[in-house]
Amino acid sequence: MEAQPAQSLCDFACGTVMAMEESLAPVEFSLAPEGMPRRARALMIQGTSSDVGKSMLVAGLCRAYTRRGLVVRPFKAQNMSNNAAVADDSELPPGPDGFAPRGEIGRAQALQARACRAAPSIHMNPVLLKPQSGVGSQVVLRGRSLGNCPAKTYHRMRQQLMPAVLDSFNRLTREADLVLVEGAGSGAEVYLRASDITNMRLAEQADLPVVFLSDIDRGGTMAAIVGSHELLDLSDRGRVVGYLINKFRGDLTIFEPGMKTITEKTGWPCLGVMRWFEQADRLPAEDSLALERPPERRGSGLNIAVPRFSRIANFDDLDPLSAEPGVNLRFVNPGSPIPAETDVVILPGSKVTRADLDVVRREGWDVDILAHVRKGGRVLGICAGFQMLGRVVRDPEGIEGPAGETPGLGLLDIETVIGGEKRLVELDVGEETSGCRITGYEMHMGRTSGPGLERPWLHLREPRGSLRAEGAISPDWRVAGTYLHGIFGSNTFRAHWLRQVGGCASELDFEARVEASLEALADHCEANLDLDALLMLAR
Repeated sequence: MEAQPAQSLCDFACGTVMAMEESLAPVEFSLAPEGMPRRARALMIQGTSSDVGKSMLVAGLCRAYTRRGLVVRPFKAQNMSNNAAVADDSELPPGPDGFAPRGEIGRAQALQARACRAAPSIHMNPVLLKPQSGVGSQVVLRGRSLGNCPAKTYHRMRQQLMPAVLDSFNRLTREADLVLVEGAGSGAEVYLRASDITNMRLAEQADLPVVFLSDIDRGGTMAAIVGSHELLDLSDRGRVVGYLINKFRGDLTIFEPGMKTITEKTGWPCLGVMRWFEQADRLPAEDSLALERPPERRGSGLNIAVPRFSRIANFDDLDPLSAEPGVNLRFVNPGSPIPAETDVVILPGSKVTRADLDVVRREGWDVDILAHVRKGGRVLGICAGFQMLGRVVRDPEGIEGPAGETPGLGLLDIETVIGGEKRLVELDVGEETSGCRITGYEMHMGRTSGPGLERPWLHLREPRGSLRAEGAISPDWRVAGTYLHGIFGSNTFRAHWLRQVGGCASELDFEARVEASLEALADHCEANLDLDALLMLAR
């Protein structure tokens, strides 16, 4: 059968959001031909609330079943996170430079794809919401940004995204033996059922068996599971094949009467208890909830301070530095000054550059940073942090918020205009000055110009042999900025940079560390869960 005609946002947005449509970029997506048989079994993991460990559990199951020889794929219909990754595919035509464009998906699904030993795909996370304010997000459909959308408007229009969601799910089922589907938030938010695209309505549309997951470490597990059962209607209850307990510590026999009560009240069997996984902090976090944990102090070492922006993005850039034994990396929360003993300040990514520049000034961090530089300290800006280091950031089209401009910190002689097509590029290149290999990616909409770019921080040798200047560095070499995310995951470059800023490099192989943690997580799943039973429940 021929592929169905491409659909645009304007074709399926409801009449109540006509005004919103005009501010959202039209986007087309192709539907795969019908009639192709579904190959994969599928199983859905829903949570009794947010942050119960769904993403990590799915990652562990992905690696465990992949090790058994199955072709496994992760799927999350809708994710809300400012931690994103570049996908290997896109539905956009090649750009004027001849390079194939890329899409973006949630960082959690990229990690799950890695657990499957598969390339990340836009179909693993067809809808990505990137929060930009307390009441709105950038909407990314199949890897491409549509524009900004107030939450109330998105709530009304999201059910119209179900065709794209189901099509992406069906594509994965045709290439895999098993698709592990992750829900979002709580699966029992019944007031959202009519417009749901990621929990029970998706389970109904895709005919998915559901397992509920609850985090016992936060308390209230019995009420969370039994309460979820009571809220669901009979049809949705019938889709639930059991429940799992996550983050258990202590003597399981003490909780066995509790599990018996849960099963008596719901009729759902307990399918396993995941004990506390000690290496959880060695895997990239999905969202900024992970930053609530207090920093680990290691005594002497290089002190790095990272202001925690209101819409901090892609902060997993800093995971390799945090893992270094000779580095004390601390996120500075609002209400706290940048510590006087700081050696390096890193300004991370942000979804709202101008708004977070206002946060920097409101918190007095601008004064702290300028004083830090006057005393000979170092500053590095990554993506939005790079833009903040310039003279001004302009947003004439109001892409990230109200149109206007905001003065930067003035530490680099550059200026940035927010706008244009989002640049999504994966990189695996050589850096000429250091002689190091760099892997990473670009993910930004700003265009930066100015005399400061004539003094680039990096010189990248592209795959085709050409040399490209990247970022900027101040005349005294103490303030630098770049658009490259993920560069500290490159072991040799991280060691080179640490020596430059007065730190000590270790023998840490960060990528090997992540791989070892995924293997340990799969072992943990094997030891704590009946994987054969879970596979039999998938259909």
